[in-house]
Amino acid sequence: MKWQPDSRTCIDPISKMTRRNTITLTILSLILAASLTANVLTFRKARGYYLQLHAIRLDPLGLGAFPNASPAMLPPAIVFFGDSRARQWPAPDGWKGATIVNRGIGNQTTAQVLGRFPQHVASLKPGLVVLQVGVNDLKTIPLFPSEKEKIVRNCQANIARLVRDAVESGSRVVVTTIMPLGKVPIERRPFWSDDVATAIKEVNATITAMGGERVSVFDTGQILAGPDGTVDPKYSRDLLHLQPEGYAALNRAIAPLLAP
Repeated sequence: MKWQPDSRTCIDPISKMTRRNTITLTILSLILAASLTANVLTFRKARGYYLQLHAIRLDPLGLGAFPNASPAMLPPAIVFFGDSRARQWPAPDGWKGATIVNRGIGNQTTAQVLGRFPQHVASLKPGLVVLQVGVNDLKTIPLFPSEKEKIVRNCQANIARLVRDAVESGSRVVVTTIMPLGKVPIERRPFWSDDVATAIKEVNATITAMGGERVSVFDTGQILAGPDGTVDPKYSRDLLHLQPEGYAALNRAIAPLLAP
């Protein structure tokens, strides 16, 4: 009797090879798709930074961001001033006190904010200035580690100058500590370091000492930070920015300081 292979246990070598090739091709296709997606995202981000860089060169201080106040417009009583964190800060819900105007501009450093103070704040003659600025200075430390001390020192000096200029122009000031950071996303880790968080603590110590007769210090960390010192996930939108819930929490705490 001639032996016949058992079809239940014998695997056709050709079929086995075909299956392996299919799996390999699928894996390679997934890797290629992931690589293409990453390249597209990287290109978009790089293009965004490139456009941002050249926009800043056209208007370094962002003076064109807001039209000059009309002579017929009553001066606002409160100006929120600073970077994107200030820009995204809404007026408290149901606020019926003084008029609130926002003069924040995204990505600005303390030097840029200081340079546009006369046009965007002093010209409005506000009774109160809420100042949130500084993180865009300190986030450059991983890129220029040898300049860390200078970056921190300039940031401290510029914030102190902003507070002084606001008081000398007749305004009360609420200067906020630099908000704590969120989780560092994987794509930013090669360009990030713990030195940023350390520098924020250093600058915030300087800000805390600025309180005085016409200057109130508002500690954002007490409201936003979780046990590990980063922004509580329920408040965090990304590394640097907040969800609306974060601003709602800040507004509940800051409202008494906004009263005339």
